[in-house]
Amino acid sequence: MAKIKEIERTPNPDAMRFVLAEPLTNGTTRSFESAAEAEGDELASALFDVDNVINVYYVDKYVTVTQDGKAVWSELLRKLAPPIREAQPLTMEEDDTDVHLSKEVQGSDDPRLQQITQMLDEQVRPYLLADGGGLKVLGLEENRLKVHYQGACGTCPTATTGTLYAIESMVKRIDPKIQVVSV
Repeated sequence: MAKIKEIERTPNPDAMRFVLAEPLTNGTTRSFESAAEAEGDELASALFDVDNVINVYYVDKYVTVTQDGKAVWSELLRKLAPPIREAQPLTMEEDDTDVHLSKEVQGSDDPRLQQITQMLDEQVRPYLLADGGGLKVLGLEENRLKVHYQGACGTCPTATTGTLYAIESMVKRIDPKIQVVSV
């Protein structure tokens, strides 16, 4: 059973981050944008059963839940806490086989993508995680880098404007021709 250590606000007013005492995953990110996507994931399904939940994102000791903006957080938190407390850590097999894992693009031999991934891992993702979200690279096609915000960052206006601009500025140090697009 997961013990909730803290519940934190995020920069996105529609998302809250639960900090747990023990990790649920072995470093693997899980991201779901609908109840249909969450089918087969016990924790995400239970959270989507709560009215107003529109996104569930979790990795290690963090669970971020995003609502539609129509619920009062104090009431919603009381409904979200029990399924999070009841969540069981995933086994290594469960952790490695889920289709909703947030893995980077595989198989690209473009050295720019490797540099970009390293830069994101070191300079961007730790800060997004601290805010209850994440970033997945969907691909680099010619000079267009496609990224997808996850968790609290997915519906946060700051992520799709300021953060995206900052990421693009860092990416342009690797190659000035690359444009970053959020999808």
